[in-house]
Amino acid sequence: MSLIIKICGLKTPETLEAAIAAGVDWVAFNFFTKSPRFVSYTEASTLSHIAKGRVEIVALVVDPSDDELDEMVETVRPDRLQLHGHETPDRVASIRARYDRPVVKAIGIAEAADLETARTYSSAADWLLLDAKPPKNAILPGGNGVAFDWHLLAGLDLQKPFMVSGGLDPSNVGQAIAISHPAGVDVSSGVESAPGVKDPAKIQAFIEAARAAS
Repeated sequence: MSLIIKICGLKTPETLEAAIAAGVDWVAFNFFTKSPRFVSYTEASTLSHIAKGRVEIVALVVDPSDDELDEMVETVRPDRLQLHGHETPDRVASIRARYDRPVVKAIGIAEAADLETARTYSSAADWLLLDAKPPKNAILPGGNGVAFDWHLLAGLDLQKPFMVSGGLDPSNVGQAIAISHPAGVDVSSGVESAPGVKDPAKIQAFIEAARAAS
């Protein structure tokens, strides 16, 4: 399987088109209201129409209720759901069954013990997204521009494909791939000129660097 490259937190048609033109595989829309990358369901629906059939559309949600998911799925019609909160394995499995869509579960990683937590989700999720644990008192569960020790992932087998996230940018994504050998990489703040503002040149540089490394 070729490396999957995901750009998270796209907000405008212009940057979405730039990501697609650069060869991104998955694009994610962020529905966490406290994030500078937040978009409404209506805004995401417009973006989804641009992306549909060209790339995979991922909806990033944090501890959502069924009512919230019902509305989002109906309006945005994503291809995949990314759960970035404190959802339990049972909750992940329930959401996957309810919406009949592949689920990506984000797990915060800071030390080897956190990989055991990741293993508990292997039977419930389709993909695992291994993200740096947020700093203490951080508002955002992800997108903090913080990396973790990728050597923790060397030789890792979680029985499901995993994606590396957290602190990646065009200058270090090649190193992350070489060390951890992931099935995918995910970037948000690492391709921005300011919080929530994606930079088309950085998007292209990131994708080129990831492709070269894989």
